Amino acid sequence: MNSLTQKMAGLQLNFSPLKEPLGFIKVLEWFFSIFSFATCGGYSGKTSVRLYCNKTENFTIKASFGYPFRLNNVKFEDLKDFCGGPPKEWHLSGDFSSSAEFYVTIAALAFLYCIGALVLYLGFRHLYQHPSKLPLIDFIITVIFAFMWLVSSSAWAKGLTDIKIATNPEHIASHQCLPKFQCFPESESRMGSLNISVAFGFLNLILWAGNAWFAYKETNLHTPPQPDNPEQGPPPSSM
Repeated sequence: MNSLTQKMAGLQLNFSPLKEPLGFIKVLEWFFSIFSFATCGGYSGKTSVRLYCNKTENFTIKASFGYPFRLNNVKFEDLKDFCGGPPKEWHLSGDFSSSAEFYVTIAALAFLYCIGALVLYLGFRHLYQHPSKLPLIDFIITVIFAFMWLVSSSAWAKGLTDIKIATNPEHIASHQCLPKFQCFPESESRMGSLNISVAFGFLNLILWAGNAWFAYKETNLHTPPQPDNPEQGPPPSSM
C-alpha cells in the first residue's frame, strides 16, 4: 500500500499537456497576467500647469503620479512664492486606488495560480487524471477567475477614465486653478501602457472563460467515471 501511495504521489514530469488546450491556454494566462500587473502597477507619469500672475509673472508647476493612483495625496512640485504666494500644498483630486489595486491583485493571484496549475499538469498529471476532485476544483477556480477578470477589468477601465480626467491639464486649469492666478494647461504624460493594461484585462477574461470549457471537460460533470468492473448482466439460471 505504501509503495502504491508513493507511486501515485511522486513527480512524473511530462510536457505533453502543453500540447493540449488546457495546458497551452494556461501558459498564455500566465504570460498575460504578468503584462497585466506590470503595465498597471509599474506606471508613473506627470502633469503640468502654468500659472500666470498679472500676465507678467509665470511659473510651471508639475505633479508626478502613479500606481496606486491616490491622486488626492499627490502634490504639485516646485511651488514658489510669487504674486502673493500660492499655498504651500496643492493636490490633485480623486482616489482611484481601489480599482487599480483590485485589478493588480487579481493579476498577481492569477499569475500564482497558473504556476501551481502548470506544476500539477506537468508533474502530477497522473493525480489530476486519477478519479479525484482536482479537475472539479480546477474548473471552479477557473470560472471564479473569469468572473473576477470581468469585474476588475471593468472597474479598472472606469477608474482609468476618471484618472485621465483628473490629470488632464485642461481640466486642472479650468476646475482647480488657484485664486488670484490664471492657469493654462501644459503637458501630460501619455497613458498608453495603462490603456494596454485594460486591454490585457479583457483578454485575460476571454482566455479564462475559454479555458473554463476545457477544464469542465476534465471533470466528472462532463464525463462520468465508468465503473471498474461493469456488470455483464445476470448470470444464466441453472436448469
